[in-house]
Amino acid sequence: MDLQLLASVIVTLFVIMDPPGTVPIFMSLTAQMSAKDRNRSAFQALLVATGVIVVFAIFGQSILNYMHISLAALQGAGGLLLVLIALQLLTGSTSGEENAAKYKNVAFVPLGTPLMAGPGAIVAVMVFVQQSSQLAEYLAVGLGIAVVLGSLYLAMRFAGVVQRVLGENGVELVTRIAGLLLSAIAVQMIADAVQAFVKGAA
Repeated sequence: MDLQLLASVIVTLFVIMDPPGTVPIFMSLTAQMSAKDRNRSAFQALLVATGVIVVFAIFGQSILNYMHISLAALQGAGGLLLVLIALQLLTGSTSGEENAAKYKNVAFVPLGTPLMAGPGAIVAVMVFVQQSSQLAEYLAVGLGIAVVLGSLYLAMRFAGVVQRVLGENGVELVTRIAGLLLSAIAVQMIADAVQAFVKGAA
């Protein structure tokens, strides 16, 4: 297995999906639920996010080919999108803290998507799959996705404990660090896309 790719997938998706930052949003959306209903919502959100990401990971290439989109264009667009997400993390602006009453099932929207399987995560997964060509690389991408999704589920499943351990300041700090790392990842994706365009033009 490609351990370097595995680490890259885990770090990138962990920063994008931000399990610690999901805790306060999950708690606010499920505040009126019993512990049993909250746990069921966490599991349902995991299934929804897994389904969305797997579909795009498998059929992403076909979608790109059909729409005549190059990998460089996808990387560039993904980088720009990640910049926006990073700015949200750095400035503390999150769209998940909306009133849960407006959703029929918070496990599907906004928890499953776009909070867990949002545009940033989808683009990142598609890019990793596009860049893979060997079985070991595909296994690394798949395992990396599973690790991050598992950490998201555990963060929601034990949201109360995590929030008590980290405290409000701890969650805030982790979110800001995640935003900083994500901005660096986004810049690198844009730089790689520009380099690919230049090589293609040459």
